[in-house]
Amino acid sequence: MRGYKTMSAMSGLDVEEVRRRFHSSGIANEFESGVITEREFEERTQRMLGTSIPHERFEEIWFSVFLPGTLMPEAVVEGIRRNHRTLLLSNTNAMHFRGLKQQYRILDHFDAYVLSHEVGAMKPQPAIYEAAIRAAGCQPGECFFTDDVAEYAEGARRHGIDAVQFTGAAQAMEELSRRGVSW
Repeated sequence: MRGYKTMSAMSGLDVEEVRRRFHSSGIANEFESGVITEREFEERTQRMLGTSIPHERFEEIWFSVFLPGTLMPEAVVEGIRRNHRTLLLSNTNAMHFRGLKQQYRILDHFDAYVLSHEVGAMKPQPAIYEAAIRAAGCQPGECFFTDDVAEYAEGARRHGIDAVQFTGAAQAMEELSRRGVSW
């Protein structure tokens, strides 16, 4: 809602109208699936909202959806990586990921990234899980995946990946411990 509120203030449209336009246009999914470029996304968004925001400000607004901290302690991911290959599987876009890499040092502790805008598919589409399995370099049953969206964890399970819905750091660490993963 932070991004919608800022776009609302800049466009003069009601917050719900901004949200409705984004959802009905499907533009965010097109961007996160790699169907449209950053430039196309920005131009279409500005046209859709009737704004003329400088690029740098547009990027700030688009990135404002993220909280300052992470849900998992960085030390946990860093520790896991000492003995296991770590991958980030994310529905994201180039603009967000660029900002995420700058803001969250935790991302330095992943061996590979499987990103929807690069793969051309979003969770829970099969192609993104297939790309993750290839990037992991192991059998699906040897992979562990957690996601706060139940449908995404279920999508991973359909591909033979050991997956659980993420409900918090303590729960995720407990699930990892049950599987013999230490940090």
